[in-house]
Amino acid sequence: MTLTARVTARTLLHRLGTAGVLPSDTEEIRLKKHVLLFSCGLMIGGSAIWLGLYHLVGLALPASLPFGVELASLATLLVYLWTLNFNFFRVAQLALWLFVPFVVQWSMGDFVSASGLILWGLLAPVGAALLLSARESLPWMVAYVILTVATGYVDHELAGASDTALRVPVKTSVIFFALNFATVCAMVYWLLSFAFTERERSRARLQEAHVRLQEEQGRSERLLLNILPAPIAERLKNSDAAIADGYADVTVMFADIVNFTRLAEDLAPREVFALLNRMFSGFDALAERYGLEKIKTIGDAYMVAGGLNQGNADYSSAIADLAIDIRDLVAREFQVGGRPLALRIGIGTGPVVAGVVGKKKFIYDLWGDTVNIASRITSEGVPGMIQVDEATYRRLRNRYDFLQPQAIFLKGKGETTVYRMVGRREVSQREAS
Repeated sequence: MTLTARVTARTLLHRLGTAGVLPSDTEEIRLKKHVLLFSCGLMIGGSAIWLGLYHLVGLALPASLPFGVELASLATLLVYLWTLNFNFFRVAQLALWLFVPFVVQWSMGDFVSASGLILWGLLAPVGAALLLSARESLPWMVAYVILTVATGYVDHELAGASDTALRVPVKTSVIFFALNFATVCAMVYWLLSFAFTERERSRARLQEAHVRLQEEQGRSERLLLNILPAPIAERLKNSDAAIADGYADVTVMFADIVNFTRLAEDLAPREVFALLNRMFSGFDALAERYGLEKIKTIGDAYMVAGGLNQGNADYSSAIADLAIDIRDLVAREFQVGGRPLALRIGIGTGPVVAGVVGKKKFIYDLWGDTVNIASRITSEGVPGMIQVDEATYRRLRNRYDFLQPQAIFLKGKGETTVYRMVGRREVSQREAS
């Protein structure tokens, strides 16, 4: 066997084993291909049995017809496996199932002599219902009924025109009647059972794929919510329009680790990552507890905002509480080379613009003078201190303790008054007493 022949044979065997299913096929087409291939195997096997039985009783012409059916079925199967033309394959098979039983019965004579062989033709409309659709199977059923009525109408003429029926004993006809009824009923049952079994498997595969899809969707949702606030993520999913919103009042906080770049020079990259990851994860948990939106991290700096959602109506106080908690957390639990770390923290309150930047690797960010002030008073702050602008101070002064105001120079703003927050007022009073 040549190399080309071996490759061809291997290809045909592979397509036979997979029923000629293509990756682009829908589950419905996959099911129909499996059912048709199974049906084709049943018909070829059934034709072989009837071929042997007719030879045993000496019916030469009826025996040659099942043999022709086998050859025709095999030919259409090979054409299908070679071309993968499923429409041709199913129409050709249905035509063989419909017409061949009538031709064999006509060759044998009347209904009695042929033992009701045309019952096999009923497989055509049944198969059409499984392989096409209920509406498309109707013409096959009509054709079967017409052929049956026509055969019954000329039954006496067929019997008189052929002496074949005379050579079939009554006992043999009765046996063949029983065989035909039993075999056709069995094949219909096998076809339906196989089709329903395959359909259940298909549904199970679809259900499994649906579950996997839901899991992937849930994972994607969680990833998206890790990047964007929930309302923004929902808008981004439902629309391609640019997302940019103005907020009249938002409190923004920056936290920056003092001298972290210099302190981290003696650490391995993995140690730097582990330290920042543990620290910022703690910040994230606290921000979530207070109903605030983490905006981003920039190197060793952390940015969070309140007032962008409905999570906390008193967002300025929530930002202040977060600032105090993360200041104390870092001083208590984080150190490098035996030296405790400290934060510079700056808070500003006022209008901002918020939106999603970019189409790939996008981020949700804030812009405006409020953001600039919060960032600059952070960089100009004192280690361990929380500096706030005047708008934030006016909002928090009755509930938190502050040191005397100070004037600092900010690039682009000039002399700016800032206030250093010490802690919560009730805590300070309790400690003093």
